[in-house]
Amino acid sequence: MQNIAVIGAGTMGNGIAHTFAQSGFKVQLIDISETSLKRGLETIAKNLDRMVTKEKISEAEKTITLNNISSYTNLKEGVKNTDLVVEAATENVVLKLNIFKQLDEICAPDTVLATNTSSISITEIAGVTSRPDKVIGMHFMNPVPIMKLVEVIRGYSTSAAITKTIMELSKTLGKVPVEVNDYPGFVANRILMPMLNESIETLYNGVAGVKEIDTVMKLGMVHPMGPLQLADFIGLDVCLSILNVMYEGFKNPKYAPCPLLVNMVRAGKLGAKSGEGFYDYSESRKAKTVSDQFLK
Repeated sequence: MQNIAVIGAGTMGNGIAHTFAQSGFKVQLIDISETSLKRGLETIAKNLDRMVTKEKISEAEKTITLNNISSYTNLKEGVKNTDLVVEAATENVVLKLNIFKQLDEICAPDTVLATNTSSISITEIAGVTSRPDKVIGMHFMNPVPIMKLVEVIRGYSTSAAITKTIMELSKTLGKVPVEVNDYPGFVANRILMPMLNESIETLYNGVAGVKEIDTVMKLGMVHPMGPLQLADFIGLDVCLSILNVMYEGFKNPKYAPCPLLVNMVRAGKLGAKSGEGFYDYSESRKAKTVSDQFLK
């Protein structure tokens, strides 16, 4: 595999494009929004500049990486002559199913179709295509250029050969791939999201405040980031979406999202990306100031 298409120029999409391009692959970055594409490419350039400053890469390597990326707003043009398509669009099942229906129609028969979904069934996504054996999950972690893990999710019909190919491909990116089976939340979010949700419940029930909860988990459990800060970093809308997928998939009340989380998403308090969640990010991207609504 040499030619890779990445659908979605947001946080995950531009990170995935960056990672493939830096590893020497030709990347076709696709987004329906020209503005999103421009912003995504600017983010990649800034992240590369940071790496140059830290002497992790040279100026020449930065230039080569950027030259490995081309951008498209047209899906059909963007996936032309690609060996692998990695979908990194919004975590919405209807949107993803629609994208994969289109990809199946316009991509060459031997093109592998991967999704960066963090919770949606690979088997369900594969079911709308005529190539379920070539559909697989590649769940990268954020920030993609830094985080080593890739959850490689094998759908019900994903072939052993394709799974092996994606496992090896992930290693060429400098990642550590872990093969998991296709159940709601996979491994990472099946364990992580209930913890985040329980942290929100702890706040909701008045057991402790935002900083107190995060401090207990950082100092007592050696977590690098408190759970409420992490939820803000992931995006509270994304957390809610994943919990809903798991709740629907398992029909188990332990995955039901906390009412506080639901209300915050309804109010547009989505975390760092909206400027406010459990913390206020109006003056700093770092979680230093607790949002007013949670101050005692």
